[in-house]
Amino acid sequence: MPDKVFIDTNVLIYAYSEDEPDKRQRAIDCVRSGEAWISTQVLNETINVLKRKFSLSYSQIRDAVQELSEGFPIVFVSVNTIEMALNLAERYQYSYFDSLILASALEAGCQILYSEDLQDGQRIENQLMIVNPFG
Repeated sequence: MPDKVFIDTNVLIYAYSEDEPDKRQRAIDCVRSGEAWISTQVLNETINVLKRKFSLSYSQIRDAVQELSEGFPIVFVSVNTIEMALNLAERYQYSYFDSLILASALEAGCQILYSEDLQDGQRIENQLMIVNPFG
């Protein structure tokens, strides 16, 4: 059975980028490497980047959201997720929003978090391994 993996926004964005083909392929490989999950936070951040950086129309963004929501199980950020994120931020000294990603991945039961921004190789709560696919 493949690992459950969580995809951070930065990795997901590279899957859309045509500027860096090597990173794009690695991001696509991450998505295909196991049962890949995202959260409502990742979805919202992706929408923001697609509009701001890629200058996509809202119609194109709607299509992307539809594709993502059909392609990934999504963790909905709840009050419990927020409370876990606050505890993780305090324990591991990550920012609140990075800790919200960690909490979402843990709630989904993921074993791997693909992220370019967090500490490669760090294990969180004896469950989740952070992996930088570009490092």
